[in-house]
Amino acid sequence: MNTTTPRIAVIGAGPGGLTCARILQRHHIAVTVYDHEAGPHVRNQGGTLDLHEDNGQIALREAGLLDEFSRLSRPEGQEMRQLATDGTTLFHHTPAEGELFKPEIDRGVLRDLLLNSLRPGTVRWGHTLTSVEGRGARPRQLRFADGTAVEADLVIGADGAWSKVRRAVSPAVPRYTGISFLEARFHDVERRHPEIAALVGQGSAAAADGERGLFAQRNSGGHIRVYVIQRVAQDWITAAGLTLQDTDGIRALLVERFRDWSPALRRLLTDNDGRYVDRPINALPVPHTWDPDPAVTLLGDAAHLMPPLGVGVNLAMLDAAELALAVVHSDSVQDAVRTYEKTMVPRSHEIQKLLDDGAATLISAELPDFGADAHS
Repeated sequence: MNTTTPRIAVIGAGPGGLTCARILQRHHIAVTVYDHEAGPHVRNQGGTLDLHEDNGQIALREAGLLDEFSRLSRPEGQEMRQLATDGTTLFHHTPAEGELFKPEIDRGVLRDLLLNSLRPGTVRWGHTLTSVEGRGARPRQLRFADGTAVEADLVIGADGAWSKVRRAVSPAVPRYTGISFLEARFHDVERRHPEIAALVGQGSAAAADGERGLFAQRNSGGHIRVYVIQRVAQDWITAAGLTLQDTDGIRALLVERFRDWSPALRRLLTDNDGRYVDRPINALPVPHTWDPDPAVTLLGDAAHLMPPLGVGVNLAMLDAAELALAVVHSDSVQDAVRTYEKTMVPRSHEIQKLLDDGAATLISAELPDFGADAHS
């Protein structure tokens, strides 16, 4: 920036927040990232994701990390199979040699890539934000659960679906979409679950009947994650008289609900290692907007939480790149926020509208349009 360097605080050390910090540092602008977790590896970061050439990879190029991403990613993860409920194959895409439109990378690997690119001490772990005070003024004061407080000239909310920063500019809260994911995990699949490994291949496999679906995805290190997708009430497990710890009871319920599916597909319900993980799908109202604030802005799920249809992290990283570059090339924080939101808000509105009720497509019995470049 052409004036005194502002104090910039990013809340959330996910892909979006870390990408923003990395690009700012590449342009010699100081930034601090605050995250509620005690450290970078206190929990599993989740499954795999595909970074698209037209958004996520653009952000990594601006971050100077595209070559390293290419080394770490799994292009073979672009393989995709659509199955009928009887187990027959309806569609099978095998990526061509050199196909790099959306290679897969594990979330944890991507996070480590971004974390390792930052200057030591950039991320302050164990800082749970409780409030952003001083609406409409600069600087803003950030208060944390441990009683500490800091001032910032720009507060960037990259803190996900249940963003605390969002509360400073918007009353909106995520709402349940009516679609729920139940995650099942499989480990050492080539040795312990060879049939499932063969069914899923190196990428993903999906099947649906209009009311329920299965989506299985290969992760690195011999792991597969399966998402059981259902149109159910949010409390469907307790309504059945079960708890999430009652693995056998949930398995029996799923077997009954998927009783007409092939035995090969039902293994994705029953042969998992360990407990299930309940993941109800929430989304922000469409469109989500807020009155501009000269010192606070949002990116990623904090700004435009949508159903998980392959765009969330990609958009968060593109948001992050555009915001960081707006800060670099603007004369003031307020100008940077205005420039960034002028592009980000309309784009996110358009995609929100396209994906509104998009979670329902995950259980549709109709074969998706995979694009003209896909092949059987």
